[in-house]
Amino acid sequence: MRISRVFTLLACVAGLLGSGRTANAQPQEPSRIELIEQAQAEKVKTLRPYTVSTGERIMNKVEDITVNGGLHWHPFFENAYRGGGFALGAGYMHHVSPYNLLDVRGSYSVKNYKRAEVEFMAPRMFHRRGELSLLGGYREATQVGFYGIGTNTVKENRANYAFDLWYGSGLLTVRPTRRFLTLRGGLELAEWNTKPGEGGAPSVDTVYNPAALPGLDSRITYVHSQATVGIDWRPAADYARRGGFYGVTFHDYTDSDDAFGFRQVDYEVVQHFPILRETWAISVRGLWQTTATKDNQEIPYFMLPSLGGGSNLRGYSSWRFRDRNSLLLQGEWRILVNRYLDTAFFYDTGMVTRLTADLDVDDLKHDFGFGVRFHTPIATPLRIDLAKSPEGLALVFSTSSAF
Repeated sequence: MRISRVFTLLACVAGLLGSGRTANAQPQEPSRIELIEQAQAEKVKTLRPYTVSTGERIMNKVEDITVNGGLHWHPFFENAYRGGGFALGAGYMHHVSPYNLLDVRGSYSVKNYKRAEVEFMAPRMFHRRGELSLLGGYREATQVGFYGIGTNTVKENRANYAFDLWYGSGLLTVRPTRRFLTLRGGLELAEWNTKPGEGGAPSVDTVYNPAALPGLDSRITYVHSQATVGIDWRPAADYARRGGFYGVTFHDYTDSDDAFGFRQVDYEVVQHFPILRETWAISVRGLWQTTATKDNQEIPYFMLPSLGGGSNLRGYSSWRFRDRNSLLLQGEWRILVNRYLDTAFFYDTGMVTRLTADLDVDDLKHDFGFGVRFHTPIATPLRIDLAKSPEGLALVFSTSSAF
C-alpha cells in the first residue's frame, strides 16, 4: 500500500509540473514555409493579366513578319545592290511544311534598281543543326559608282556603270555541335552583263577602255563555289550583344570563257563584349579580303573587293574604294535603350591595295558617327546611321546590322 501511495504522489506532482509549463508556454512563430505561403496568397489577390504595350505589339508584329514568316504577304526593303537608294517591295511567303518556306519577293528603288527572286528555306535540317537555302532571281542596277582602283582615288572622278544579273544558288550551313563550330558550303551559277551607266556621272565606258579596265562592257558567266569554316557563339548573326564569330571563307570564281577567273579568301573576326549585364556592349570587327587570279586571267573591275557604303566605311559613298586586297576595322559602343531599341557610337577604318604587302596603317581611311537600331531579339529590321568622313556626311538606312 505504501508503494502505491508513493506512485500516486509522484503522478500528481508530474501533472502539476506539466500544467505549469503549459500555462507558461509562448505561442509558436510561423515557419518560413508558412510565411511564403501567406505572401503568395496575398499576391494572388492583386494579380492581373499582363498588358502588352503599343510598342511591344508593333515590334512583335515586325518580328513576326521579318523573322518568323508569320504573314503570307510581307514588306521587302532590300535593294538590288548597295548604293541603290531607298527601296520598296513586297513578298509572299508560303509554308510548304511546318518549318520549310517558299518566299517570292521583289523590290524597286528610287534609282531604278530592280530585284526579283524566289527562295526556298529549310531552317531546321539534321535535327536543327543545318540550314538550306535555294535561291534564284534577277537583279538590275543602273548607276553603280566607280572611282578608279586604289585608295588614293578622287571622289570627283566618279563614273557610273550598269549591269543585269541572273543567278541561281544553293547554300548549306551545318553546325555539328549546334554552337561554336559552323561549316558552310555553296554553289552559284551567275551571269553578269555590264552596260553603260546612267545618272549624273559619266558612263564608265566613256572614261575607260577595255585594255585599261578589265571586264568593261562584258558578259561573264561564273560558277561560284564557296566554303566557310568558323567558330560562332553569338545568339544570332543579325543582332547580338555577346559572343563572337571567327571564320575563313574561300571563294572560287570560274569563268566559262577562261578569261576572268579568280579566287578570293575572306578572313573575318567579330567579337561582342557585354558590359553592365549587356546594357552596354563594345563590338569590334575585322575583315581582310585578298584575291588571286587563275592562270594569268584577270579580275573584272566590278568584282574587286571594295570599301564604302552602309556596312563598312559608312562615311563614304558605296563602292568608293576598290582593289585586289582590302582591310576593314570597325568598332561600336552599343547602348541598350529598351527591349527594341539600341543606339551606337561607331568608328570605321580601312584601305585597299593591289599587293598584300602594301596593307599597313599609314594610308587608312576613316569615319565615325552615331546610329539607332530597331531590333528584335535575333534580327535588325531597321538601322539608321549618320557617319562623318573627310568627304562629308552620309546617312545610311539598312535592313540589317552592320556586323
